[in-house]
Amino acid sequence: MTRIRNRVIAVTATAGLAFALAACGDNGDTGTNGDTGTNGDTGTNGETDAGNGDTGAGGDTITIGVHGGWEEGIAASYLWKHILEENGYEVEMETADPGVIFTGMAQGDYDINFDTWLPLTHENYLDEYGDELEELGMWFEEAPLTIAVNEDAPITSLTELADNADAFGNRIVGIDAGAGLTRVTQEEVIPTYGLEDMEFIISSTPAMLTELGAAIDNGENVVVTLWRPHWAYNEFPIRDLEDPENALGDPDDIFVYGTLGFSEAQPEIAEWISNFTMTDDELHSLENIMFNEMDGEDYEAAVEQWLQENPDYLSGITG
Repeated sequence: MTRIRNRVIAVTATAGLAFALAACGDNGDTGTNGDTGTNGDTGTNGETDAGNGDTGAGGDTITIGVHGGWEEGIAASYLWKHILEENGYEVEMETADPGVIFTGMAQGDYDINFDTWLPLTHENYLDEYGDELEELGMWFEEAPLTIAVNEDAPITSLTELADNADAFGNRIVGIDAGAGLTRVTQEEVIPTYGLEDMEFIISSTPAMLTELGAAIDNGENVVVTLWRPHWAYNEFPIRDLEDPENALGDPDDIFVYGTLGFSEAQPEIAEWISNFTMTDDELHSLENIMFNEMDGEDYEAAVEQWLQENPDYLSGITG
C-alpha cells in the first residue's frame, strides 16, 4: 500500500472528510495519536510500507519513518532515499503520525526519522522513548512553531486575537492531535492569550491546509497553526502573528534520530548523516520543486531535479 500523500492541498476529498469529522468532534482516529489525515494515504510515488521492520539496522534495507504532512521531513527523507539507493542500499518508506514513528523506532520497526524537532515539539516522545533512540545529527537550525493568518488580517499579534475572534469565525484551525504543535497550542498559547472561548479545530495537516487555501480564495480571515520551514509561506499570502509572551517557545532545531544501535550497525550511513545540513535556501528550493512545481506528484523526480540544480551538494555528505 502506498502511503505518501500527493501535494496535500490538492487532496480535497480526503482532507475535507478529515476536517468535517474533526469539526463534529469525532476525528475517526485509527492510530496511536489519532491522525487519519496523514495515515493510510495513497499517491503516485509507488512507495511500499515498511512492514514490521524485518530488515532493521544492520541490513542493507533501510526503513525511513516519515511524519505525514510534514513537508520538510518528506523532502529530507526523499533526498536521503536517493542518497542511499545511489550507494547500493534498498530503502523502504512509511508515513505515519509522529507517535507511531517514534514508537516504531523505539521497537526497531523503523531505522531512522529525519524530522525530529527539539527541544520543544517532540520532547514528549524523547521523554518516553529516548533510551531506545539514538541521535544521529542536527540538520536544520531555527525552525519555529507559528500561528499564521492571512496577509491582510486585521491583527498583527496574538495579544489581539481574543478581542477580534469574531473576525476569524471564532476558530483556530489546527493539525493532528498527536502533533507537538497541537499540544503547545492547547497548553501554552490558548491559556497565555485568553483564547479559551475560541474553537480550536484539531484535524490534520491536509485539512488545515485545505481550510487555509479555501479562506484565502474566498477573501476570508483565517488563523491556523503552522511552522517554518513550510511551502505554504511561498504558496499563500500569509504571515505570522507576533508572540510577545513566547508561548510557542524558542525555535526548534531539526534532528535525525534512529533506533538505538543504528550507528554501530550502519557506521557508513551514520557518518554521512553526521555531515548532513541544509540551509533555508536549499530546503525551500527543494520544497518548491517538490510541492509547487511538481504538485507533489513525483517526489523522486523532484529530488533528481534539485540535485541537478545543486550538483556539488552531495559531495559534502558522502565525499
